[in-house]
Amino acid sequence: MTMYEEGIKLVDETFGNGKDNIISLGTIARENSSDGKPRPVVRSVDAYYEEGVFYVVTHGKSNKMLQISENPEVSVSGCMEMFTASGIGENLGWVLSPQNAEIRNKLRTSFAEWYDMANNEQDENCCILAIHLTKGTLNVNHWEKLYHLDFINKTTMTNGGIF
Repeated sequence: MTMYEEGIKLVDETFGNGKDNIISLGTIARENSSDGKPRPVVRSVDAYYEEGVFYVVTHGKSNKMLQISENPEVSVSGCMEMFTASGIGENLGWVLSPQNAEIRNKLRTSFAEWYDMANNEQDENCCILAIHLTKGTLNVNHWEKLYHLDFINKTTMTNGGIF
């Protein structure tokens, strides 16, 4: 098993298998800071993970979605798992759109305890955010082993990753 395969297996075990994950999601604000520089924004979201993508049910007019529409580059971190990654955010559209049926069912199952209370599927702005991971670092046992993962090329990065 390659280092990449080993790292992906650990990411899958940590976040996959239908788990409801709390992750931090970082975006870039639509307005710059007072000195004219881009301003990062971070928040915690519930996410479902599968094959290099985190999925989040959200509102299409939320700040995060408006920010992603202007700049789809995002960052995520596993709140308790020492995993940090960069990715591309994509609005998959209304949760009830036919093309979202399969992932919607997975999200409803994963988030079953609170899904209906938190989401109004009749609102066409109730959408699915897909966060396609591009590169990341999984830190096992506080620096015992690092996996620098290139999700695009499906390999490890020799020059380090995301810290």
